[in-house]
Amino acid sequence: MELVIIVLAAGQGTRMRSDLPQVLHPVAGWPMLRHVLVAARGLEPSRLIAVVGHRADLVRKELGEDVRAVLQEKQLGTAHAVLRAEAEAAGQAPTVMVLFGDMPLIRPSTLHALLEQHRASGAALAWLSTLPADSGVRGSAVRGPATGCVVEVDGESELPSAQSRPGEAPGGAFCFSDAWLWAALRRLEGDDSLDHDLTDLADLAVREGCSAIGLPAGELEAMAVNDRVALSWAEAEMRRRINERWMLAGVTVVDPGATYIEAGVQIGDDTTLWPGTCLQGSTRIGCRCVVGPGTVVRDSVVGDDCRLELSVLEGAAMDSRSNIGPFSHLRKGAHLGAGAHVGNFGELKNSFLGPGAKMGHFSYLGDATIGENANIGAGTITCNYDGQRKNPTIVGRDAFIGSDTMLVAPVKVGDGARTGAGSVVTHDIPAHAVAYGVPARVRHGVDDMTTEEK
Repeated sequence: MELVIIVLAAGQGTRMRSDLPQVLHPVAGWPMLRHVLVAARGLEPSRLIAVVGHRADLVRKELGEDVRAVLQEKQLGTAHAVLRAEAEAAGQAPTVMVLFGDMPLIRPSTLHALLEQHRASGAALAWLSTLPADSGVRGSAVRGPATGCVVEVDGESELPSAQSRPGEAPGGAFCFSDAWLWAALRRLEGDDSLDHDLTDLADLAVREGCSAIGLPAGELEAMAVNDRVALSWAEAEMRRRINERWMLAGVTVVDPGATYIEAGVQIGDDTTLWPGTCLQGSTRIGCRCVVGPGTVVRDSVVGDDCRLELSVLEGAAMDSRSNIGPFSHLRKGAHLGAGAHVGNFGELKNSFLGPGAKMGHFSYLGDATIGENANIGAGTITCNYDGQRKNPTIVGRDAFIGSDTMLVAPVKVGDGARTGAGSVVTHDIPAHAVAYGVPARVRHGVDDMTTEEK
């Protein structure tokens, strides 16, 4: 599309009272800037530019390879920020759209409507506006009764007074004619004031007799998020949208008001989410799963037909038909094979629990590989850290690890082997052998037992 889009992301956002740049504050798991860039990409612009300034190094990390970054060293207003992008934007397309990077609720469809209205009208500029004026952007505008075009812009007041004529506040999205924009910006720079906002461009257009139009938008959609209160409003609205989208796509959300799904999450058909579920980051949930209540899944992959209850997953994976909980924890690198089971108060870190294997309760596996259909008894612990390095534990298929067994890594338990309750395993156990004791020894029968043991 013959369109240049400039996203303004240079401001400090002092009302946030934070060291983090304003546009990087998260809404539904994504920085606000990412939401805006996604909406901008929905218009398929021929060039996408971001103006960065405060903590530019952090902001640049959020820009994709398709975004050209321009530096505004001193934050002297939004009009000044747009002018910094002139070298990258001027003459590249007949229309220039400018978006504020702190408008996470803006929709591509709304931007498309603004663009079409601007092109159809032939106006010098068009903007999104809110009625009543509540966008947080300085200035209000009055339309002419005959044409509907803006005939007056008050660049100083944030809200129309009770005695003033009905006004519109410009939101954080503008469309400009490329031929008009850059000369107008330079005329603004010639004024005595050094701090110019895009509202001043609207005022300039009206004073010079150029046509300007406003497209009314939803109060939240055009809202600039510049403090923590507005951030909470944006979070609630984005969460409502996300939950609604997944419900329409075939996911049951039992209580949308108590279910938190971030923007980057994917969910399969016929999955049910119970209250207190939090799906975060790049999480992918398969079909026909039951998640919750009270479950957090972060940057994890869950296959089809799984059950997760009152548990936490972080950087973990569950293959189809596996289940976990209540009150268990899969840490980074944990992986449950197909049909595997982790019960009450189990924890896995960087470990694989093989297909059909079971770890019932009160156990910890770290840096372990557990074979198919093995059974991990209650209270089993892998002693994987020796103070300097993490050591591996391998348990073969069909093995049976007795309750309260300590597996002192590095150690290997062979296929079909068994350990007695309370064993401390410090040496490898051959396949199909039985070991018990402290330290555990391989036993074959009563004749192998010492007098004390008998």
